[in-house]
Amino acid sequence: MELTRLAITLDRLGEVAKLAEERPLVVTCAPHDTVVAMGSLEGQLEVPIGIWLEVSMDYRAQIAARDVATLSWLIELDHVVIASDELAEQHAQVVRAMLSDGEVTFSNAVANVTGAYNRPAPPNAIRVWSYDGTSLTTPGLDPLVASSDEVGIGQTRFE
Repeated sequence: MELTRLAITLDRLGEVAKLAEERPLVVTCAPHDTVVAMGSLEGQLEVPIGIWLEVSMDYRAQIAARDVATLSWLIELDHVVIASDELAEQHAQVVRAMLSDGEVTFSNAVANVTGAYNRPAPPNAIRVWSYDGTSLTTPGLDPLVASSDEVGIGQTRFE
């Protein structure tokens, strides 16, 4: 499996649809709101796409999960990368737990969730990855490590 992280600015957002047809992408639009930026591509994407979200104490995994679920009804998401300075996998676990229609009770080092709902659930399955600064990991697949060569401006390949 291969994913390419695309860090893009708002003025180049229109290029995302074309690039997504060439390779599997996870997109970030920092310092702007990636979810809002990607939502603006509704109706323009021909293939599923992924997003890259930086979580922190100011943007918690529970809120990221709500944003992912909402965005998944506007565009077809297939991957979400949850990046964090620390405990990235624990943040990703929260997002995975919250992408369901059922009641969520979950506890780990970054969150205690009791009797929460995040409805409606995404219409399609979304693979949630964690990024610890060196590799992407998700249950059931080997980690993907950043390639030493960049694909293009703002693009890093993971394989």
